[in-house]
Amino acid sequence: MNWQGVFPALTTKFTADEELDLAAFTHNLQAQLDAGVDGIILGGSLGEASTLSNDEKETLLKTAVDYVDGQVPVLLNIAEGATRDAIRVAERAASLGARGLMLLPPMRYKADERETCAYFKAIAAATDLPIMLYNNPVDYKIEVTLSMFDELVAFPTIQAVKESTRDISNVTRLRNRFGDRIKILCGVDTLAMEELVMGADGWIAGLVCAFPRETVAIYRLVKAGRYDEARAIYRWFMPLLELDIHPKLVQYIKLAEAATGLGTEYVRAPRLMLAGAERERILTIINAGLANRPALPELEELANVG
Repeated sequence: MNWQGVFPALTTKFTADEELDLAAFTHNLQAQLDAGVDGIILGGSLGEASTLSNDEKETLLKTAVDYVDGQVPVLLNIAEGATRDAIRVAERAASLGARGLMLLPPMRYKADERETCAYFKAIAAATDLPIMLYNNPVDYKIEVTLSMFDELVAFPTIQAVKESTRDISNVTRLRNRFGDRIKILCGVDTLAMEELVMGADGWIAGLVCAFPRETVAIYRLVKAGRYDEARAIYRWFMPLLELDIHPKLVQYIKLAEAATGLGTEYVRAPRLMLAGAERERILTIINAGLANRPALPELEELANVG
């Protein structure tokens, strides 16, 4: 696995009656490929993982693997409550063509450090797929600390971290401690440029679902050292990127996808589509961004940067 570049955490597209909308899913997937993303992540928090059945996750994975046809790696998120269930999902993902896994800590139970490490180790030992750990103590209340990584790097399948601690300094701490052994991908849209400048290898992005070319442009410009150009796009993008750090990020980003023609607003209950003043407020932010959408450099000339 080349843990570099932009990896969209894709939303799961639904119809009005809450069934999978594979036509909308592949339409968005094509837009990501056209923009030059470097990988695809399915079934994450933004993908409404907690509302999906295993059969639906497998359908999304098979659809994406077939559609992408090897152009970029497809990763499946694992967010299971039981270790044995997580192992089964990892095994099934490999058989269906996933090229890697994103792994959350145990769900629905606040495991301590020993339990969390045991959970990660058991899955890492049971699969040959490369693993990216999701370190998000803000939302999931479990932090993967440096001392935990000291144990986890013994497993060659554990290769990367989705860095969502909200502490930019953690990029430097990880690099100082582990060098390039652990690849670092920023998992918070509003900190992406800062973490890339500080040496993060990639960006697990959310607003990329609606704005793929702008996201890829920022990544490639930063890696090319063209900071002024990247900063201008990033400043335009910031009001939109802030939609990623709200509890309703799914609804907000899906509204942005609908506005850019890359998706629909439909969500699965208990989430509800936005309504009233809240919807108008978010739509105002989105429309302001669309009205001032910046000109982008030719991304093809930066295709080998990263």
